[in-house]
Amino acid sequence: MEIFDVIVIGAGPGGHAMAEQAAHDGAKVAIIEKSLWGGTCTHRGCIPTKALLACSKHYAALKKLKRMGINVGPASFDFAAMKRHQQQMVKISALGVEKSLREAGVNLKSGEGKILSPREIQWTDTDGNQHALQTQHLVIAWGSEPQLLPDIEPSEHILTSDGFLELQMLPESMIIVGGSVIGVEFATFLAELGVKVTLIEMMGQILPLEDEDASSLLNQELTRLGVTIHTSATLQRIHETADSVQIVATRQGQDFHLTSAYALICTGRRPRLHVEELNRLGIRHNPKGIFVNEDLMTNIRDIYAIGDVTGGIMLAHRAMHQGKALASTLFGSRAIVYQEEAVPAVIYSHPQVARVGLTEKQARQQGLELEVKKTDFAANIIARIELMGQGFVKFLFHKDHLVGVTIVGEGAADLITPMSLAVANGLGKRELSRWIIPHPSLSEVMTTSS
Repeated sequence: MEIFDVIVIGAGPGGHAMAEQAAHDGAKVAIIEKSLWGGTCTHRGCIPTKALLACSKHYAALKKLKRMGINVGPASFDFAAMKRHQQQMVKISALGVEKSLREAGVNLKSGEGKILSPREIQWTDTDGNQHALQTQHLVIAWGSEPQLLPDIEPSEHILTSDGFLELQMLPESMIIVGGSVIGVEFATFLAELGVKVTLIEMMGQILPLEDEDASSLLNQELTRLGVTIHTSATLQRIHETADSVQIVATRQGQDFHLTSAYALICTGRRPRLHVEELNRLGIRHNPKGIFVNEDLMTNIRDIYAIGDVTGGIMLAHRAMHQGKALASTLFGSRAIVYQEEAVPAVIYSHPQVARVGLTEKQARQQGLELEVKKTDFAANIIARIELMGQGFVKFLFHKDHLVGVTIVGEGAADLITPMSLAVANGLGKRELSRWIIPHPSLSEVMTTSS
């Protein structure tokens, strides 16, 4: 029987980061992955969607070049080549996960891991052979899966994000149900390639968890791209024909009908829970995820859970930092600490939307005394030179301490990074005033001085 200090089940971002960090800290580590090294992020989420969005972004950007005096002639695109780019990036990412784990000294085991007890794992390899493994610590990193509406099942014309990424032909039209992160990213990609897109969101704004000003600006930009957006709209019925999808939705008590070649259901993701296994072990959970304490341990000693399976905001970098923090707790110096409030969220629409900490609405609901400072991309010379379009940065201060930042605009995903460091370290106006920002640069939109 093989014996390990820690066994991780699931090689998505969280499991990968935990296993690699634990191995670097000197632990004997095994990681079990049933099918896809890199998990959802690499194969069905972050990487393939960003590869496609990079293609549509560069295609759409060609329209700006004439203003700069650059003539490129009639533009066209090859969807099959875009798909090859998507697949190549997925392959590179997956191979990178395996390579980094092996180089760290992690024992990689392809197949299925079944938890028999807190210290015993049954590993069934890809040939169907069963092996007994023993461990001091066990980490559950099962990830998540698409969440569907009741009575809706994926089919030829009714897709989840997983199904969309398998398409080999660009659809002529698409109805997207759900205007949160996944929905607006796919809407961006499709609209930039000329697809007729209709977006339905049941809440009063797209990106319902984000800043209202950010949602409003992105709504405006998507509409400019040709996306038809219905907010405060509820899906009532969906009917698939041989070559189309027909939808009935309700808004303000009135039904309206839509027809499209495909429907894309983007109503979020849910933790992947092996309920029978959890119940047998006595691990506390509900449909929103496995319960863990501040050290990411379940109610069963030496069994831990990280990433999407714990619920909350389902982001790859959240899972990764949880994994690193757990490894640091078990085998390191405990120097790496996980802070939920310091997790940045990014939507890779065009323009991008990024946030760390509270939105203005959340802060006011908490009764915080707020000072709001807002800077605009239009006042930044690099944003004007590069024709970056609209954007802004909104800072929220409570008693001179930074409690939230929202950024909308090109480069938001990178600009939010120092702000997550500021929030994590409780920085305020005094500390931020010492930040020397190069000129001219887009980073100057981050200045908080009056």
